[in-house]
Amino acid sequence: MLVHLSPRSSRGYPALLLWARRLTVAAAGFAVGVCPIAQAQDMEPRAYSNAPVGLNFLLVGYGYTRGGLAFDDSTLVSNPQLATSSAVLGYGRVLDLWGKSAKFNMVVPLTELAGTADYAGQALRRDVSGFADPVFKLSVNFYGAPVLSLAEFAGYQQDLIIGASLRVSAPLGQYDDTRVVNLGSNRWSFKPELGVSKALGRWTLEGNFGVTLFTDNHDFFNGNTRSQDPLYSLQAHAIYSFVRGIWGSLDATYFAGGRTALDGVQGNDLQQNWRLGGTLAFPVDVHDSIKVYGSRGVSARTGNNFDLIGIAWQHRWGAGL
Repeated sequence: MLVHLSPRSSRGYPALLLWARRLTVAAAGFAVGVCPIAQAQDMEPRAYSNAPVGLNFLLVGYGYTRGGLAFDDSTLVSNPQLATSSAVLGYGRVLDLWGKSAKFNMVVPLTELAGTADYAGQALRRDVSGFADPVFKLSVNFYGAPVLSLAEFAGYQQDLIIGASLRVSAPLGQYDDTRVVNLGSNRWSFKPELGVSKALGRWTLEGNFGVTLFTDNHDFFNGNTRSQDPLYSLQAHAIYSFVRGIWGSLDATYFAGGRTALDGVQGNDLQQNWRLGGTLAFPVDVHDSIKVYGSRGVSARTGNNFDLIGIAWQHRWGAGL
């Protein structure tokens, strides 16, 4: 396919490299949740970037976490030292939603969890593998990211984008009510979010604010009811675009709240935690790109200082590409 590009949009790059660069950026906001216990802590640079309507994304990824994950004190679980190893399969599509540019993503993680934790003063081990809860996300750009065809996208230059999203986690993962630690959560969660993205030359600065709302788990550990307060989160990303379509991001997130209760008795597990991370993405060709990412807890009230590393391959098709 031949694409004619204006001098303003080409910036001297060959057409194929330009398209690879633009579509790598456009696809970057694909959520990759690999830790079922810590989904609220995911960091997603480029979550509200624009892309041609009708473009499809297939994602295959791998993520690994190690360290302490939060548990409410009411379960008598302490000192968790758990590792998760997850294969992730995802699909996304860019939509025209009533004249607004939108994206729909879904991610299904297949996870292996292993490690130890202390329960009522006794060290216990947990080894389990299976599907974690799938995640679905719909995002809509209200300003600065118009609905574009593939040909129109060639001349698009980002300035200020304002958008919103809703992320839903469904209770379909593997769950055993006789165990405290599980891959599935046996409850729904809903995360509405507002996002702003501003391009400044080769830099893009982003900020997101969201709140995760949880339904109750009425079958938690031998029939108890576990509830959780809303968990508030802030994300910030400083993204730099290199030559040949490569971009990197410094990522930070702060989340607070999320206090739990067991049968109405509140635990001492209010979250006030910081995480820092980084992302590097580069195109392989016009259809494919690779993203590597990592993060770690730097300040945690409830022991969320786990380390995360991951890699994802993304394939694009449709929209006339």
